[in-house]
Amino acid sequence: MSALEGEILEPDQAATGSNNGDEAYVRAGFWKTFKKAASQVPFAEELVASYYCALDPDTPGKSRAVLFGALAYFVMPFDAVPDILALVGFSDDIAVLTLAIATIRANMTDAHRIAARKALAEASEDRQPE
Repeated sequence: MSALEGEILEPDQAATGSNNGDEAYVRAGFWKTFKKAASQVPFAEELVASYYCALDPDTPGKSRAVLFGALAYFVMPFDAVPDILALVGFSDDIAVLTLAIATIRANMTDAHRIAARKALAEASEDRQPE
């Protein structure tokens, strides 16, 4: 069971997701990219909470679209500043994510933040977050 099942996502929604291509792309690559970038992202909890906010079907559609766009850019291996460059590789991603999070902050709930804290605790224990 994922951290959001029963709180935000119903089990069938967690299993199937939406028809949004960005959502499938973000789900597939988020944790792998996050682990590479974690030391360079100064707002890790907000980033993970935004991931859960984007997955939440109760989040308004415009906010989900903003988040999935920003998160897809974060996951994308090729972007304006290559992520493999030391110190600056994730700077463009951070800028895009900061703007997206600021735009949707009113839609980020305590449940999203709690799920983020739980996932970060699992990741720090070297487990794959649910």
